[in-house]
Amino acid sequence: MADPATVRIIPAATARSVRWRNGHGWTRELFCAPAPAPAAAAAPSVDAAAAPWPWRISIARIDRDAPFSAFPGVDRELMLLRGGRLDLQVADRRIALASRYARHRFAGERDVAACVPAGGVEVFNLMWRRDLHRARLWHLPLAGALAWRADPATTWIVHLLAGHARCGSGAAQAALAAGDTAVLSDASASGRVSIEGEGALLAICLRDRLDAGPDDACAPAGPDPRPGIRS
Repeated sequence: MADPATVRIIPAATARSVRWRNGHGWTRELFCAPAPAPAAAAAPSVDAAAAPWPWRISIARIDRDAPFSAFPGVDRELMLLRGGRLDLQVADRRIALASRYARHRFAGERDVAACVPAGGVEVFNLMWRRDLHRARLWHLPLAGALAWRADPATTWIVHLLAGHARCGSGAAQAALAAGDTAVLSDASASGRVSIEGEGALLAICLRDRLDAGPDDACAPAGPDPRPGIRS
């Protein structure tokens, strides 16, 4: 029988404000994966030029035009959560996030700037070291139960945007309220993780880069756009 994944719940109230490394804004850090030992001395409240963490998730309120900080070796994905529109200036291209849950992925080394309409926006920010992980991000409605694969090379993160749910693996289930995050990892054998409730969520799959599995190991199973759902 597969061993259950370790489930860690991060309540919304524990999010902390972290200043952007370039000083042009602030983000609410939801969770920062434990740093490798050599980087443990880096100041935890300031973004480092070379990321001292394997991955991080945060939500930023952006009220004015501003360049993003540079993160060499890191890939990023931004998703628009609130606000009518966010334009990203990427070199000589302008990329429009013109609807809620629109997203854009880019390398942390690139010069990217936010162009914000009056009223500001709120964005979800997923960042991961590309030498350590491959990553996928989904926005999903929740009405009942969802389940997907878990294995030793995969970490799942569930951020509940709205509603209520229970999330976990096997008998290890924990309650989530809106704004809470669950991190499910360390499954010692292939199994599954599940979430049940009502509302909406973000689901993130982080797969170890050095794992011998295919690049689409986090891909949805079958035609359903949700990640590995089983009835």
